Amino acid sequence: MEENLLREKFRAEGREVQPRETNELSDPNVITPGTEFMEKLSKALEYYIRARLNNDPGWKGIKVILSDSNVPGEGEHKIMSFIRAQRSRENYDPNTRHCLYGLDADLIMLALASHELHFSILREDVLRQNQPENCVPVAKELFKTEEPRKCRGWFPRATEMIPRGKSLKKPYQFLNIWVLREYLELDLKIPNPVVKTDIERLIDDFIFICSLSGNDFIPHIPSVEMHECAVDLLMEVYKQTFNKMGGYIVNMERLKDKHSAYIKVSRLEKFFHELSLYEEKIFLKRYELRERLQRNILRQAAENEWNERNFDNMEGNPDGPDLTVKSFSTQCNISTCSADKSDISANTLELRRNLKDALRNKQDLIKCGACRPDTIRLGVAGWKSRFYREKFDVERYNEVGNLKNDMVQKYLEGLCWVLQYYFADVPSWSWYYPFYYAPFASDFKGLSQFKISYTMDKPLRPFDQLMAVLPRESSCALPKCYRKLMENEVSPIQKFYPSDLQIDTHGKRFLWQGIAKLPFIDEKQLISATKTVESELEVHEMRRNTVHPDKIFMRNTNTLANNAAFLQISDCSSKKLPIDPSTSELGGLLSCVEDNGISCGFFRSPLRDQGDIVNDQTVSFKFFNPEPMKTIPRLLEHVEKPEKTLTEADISRKPLWHTYPGTRPPVTITATAEVQPMANNFGRGRLNAIATETPQWGGNYYGRGSYGTDMAQVQRRGSRQDSGGGNTFWTGGRACVGTFQGQQAAWRPVGSWARGGSENRGGHGGSGQPRG
Repeated sequence: MEENLLREKFRAEGREVQPRETNELSDPNVITPGTEFMEKLSKALEYYIRARLNNDPGWKGIKVILSDSNVPGEGEHKIMSFIRAQRSRENYDPNTRHCLYGLDADLIMLALASHELHFSILREDVLRQNQPENCVPVAKELFKTEEPRKCRGWFPRATEMIPRGKSLKKPYQFLNIWVLREYLELDLKIPNPVVKTDIERLIDDFIFICSLSGNDFIPHIPSVEMHECAVDLLMEVYKQTFNKMGGYIVNMERLKDKHSAYIKVSRLEKFFHELSLYEEKIFLKRYELRERLQRNILRQAAENEWNERNFDNMEGNPDGPDLTVKSFSTQCNISTCSADKSDISANTLELRRNLKDALRNKQDLIKCGACRPDTIRLGVAGWKSRFYREKFDVERYNEVGNLKNDMVQKYLEGLCWVLQYYFADVPSWSWYYPFYYAPFASDFKGLSQFKISYTMDKPLRPFDQLMAVLPRESSCALPKCYRKLMENEVSPIQKFYPSDLQIDTHGKRFLWQGIAKLPFIDEKQLISATKTVESELEVHEMRRNTVHPDKIFMRNTNTLANNAAFLQISDCSSKKLPIDPSTSELGGLLSCVEDNGISCGFFRSPLRDQGDIVNDQTVSFKFFNPEPMKTIPRLLEHVEKPEKTLTEADISRKPLWHTYPGTRPPVTITATAEVQPMANNFGRGRLNAIATETPQWGGNYYGRGSYGTDMAQVQRRGSRQDSGGGNTFWTGGRACVGTFQGQQAAWRPVGSWARGGSENRGGHGGSGQPRG
């Protein structure tokens, strides 16, 4: 809607822009298991694997496992299941190197939960993806005058208008788990512990308490917000409560015990009690900051309106025209030989900027006047009664008590579900948290009365999964016979796909931050409805709607391929051959695929612009993980530990979010710190005006503070550190090692495989789907 209006405006002004791009990903919801797009992607990946194995010498001895969208589970968890299964084998090499790629923040917790020391996570540095090297000339020049903005890196930036066939250079970074473990060991040091501390169990507890900040399956505890330094709060409470609890909260060696015996609920209850002591302070500060922000924005809007109304009556600045002409002249001299293309690119760039601003302003509830008065006022006397009355429409004491118990039990189930999911496997495919809100920390009482158990069932089939997650607007991604269940007004499950829905924006500034109150899916009712249309599926759609195992690919000269040769010449699709790990460095089972795994020396390309593979030398099998013998939540014997490089001096200490004014913590300047004097429009001063070890309390909602004439301004805009340490890629049984000199850091950028250090900043994580 907004884009159409802007395009009409540019057209009326005679400014040409690039046409709107449409492709298979115009609706990103097609990136969901069961769609035709994902089927094409799977075929393209198989083609790519075979092409590499045939033509790239570096792939000659590699075995590749393809687990596409028809194999149930999230991608990162399928990888971790493979690692856990291999790790439980007798002949497993404890010094195996693992490298996992992805932006999902879950990868960090999964890597820690593996208790594999030699583990690295490779990811794009999304906060540094504002390099203009590949932009067209006009975009480069515009980029110089534009302040770089942070972005999540999910979509191309406006300046990334590059020719077809040319790839954009991206900065990458490594997170080395062995270094992160060092930081956690220092940061989770318990003063005078009542039991002997074990870093492996401390890490397990750390993973567990971080679940309270929310994930893909349960919402965060209301007082625990990530942007309010939630992890710092949880770690501080844990250290303060450790001795009161009497030790650790979880014991993952008892993961297979019934009724979640691996969690000490009495200790967990003490942890929640300590956490609840901070609730009202956090809510009050949050409320005050929001009220202040709202007043500032409304005042600024009123000032802008006054300025626009009186602009015509104001005297012009004599320097204005000259500066405007100079700026215009600078841009007009850029790449004069391709002025037309540059004009179109510049117009398109401006269109995208305007569209981004328009969409953001539309989502800004305060600026657009859609912010409702806060009638709950968390932290103000009576806040909990008001919360349950407004959110759940319950007021009576016994009704509120029953509701709290239900929420606490389901949330406790969710915590146990997530823990099992991270450390072992899916405890139940059908479990979900049936509330839009999490309980308050102060509601977690009497936890010993709750018994936790799950029903182990099967995952949904791909089309049922699509029906459970797609909105009505994406029904085109479904087979025709399924669409009517979503679109037809008389459909028995039409209520699952409302055209209008309520979004709870309480305490939020932007619409996208709100809680979308979609109806919860009744799985039995959904499956009952889809069964009535299954007979109408085409043959190729039936194939798309099946669940199948992983596939493993290798060259036909591979030792494993020769050992499994008999599978190629007989119809034995149900027979599974155990892999001999002593000869293949791999454990598991093989079975022949439907096409017998033989390409007959020819593999047809599924891509129009790629040629067929002639003289194909690859083979493929179905691959099954070995059954893990047990969970091993500790380092394995004979693992080679990297030399520790961190000390207490590497751990930064800062006050908890609710203890200081503003949104940014004060910076303590020590006598040895080399800080240059800073001056700004608000105040100017000398460095020696700041006393040693004096915290500077400042900063408003926008992260900028002002100080008096004799006080220098100190701003905290994010951590920065030199990086170092080694990195490894897991390639069979060998490791490719690159060493970087400098101060050791958990995060470090990836450049060439050489020596050197580089500046580093943290990034954002993503999210996944429970059944994806």
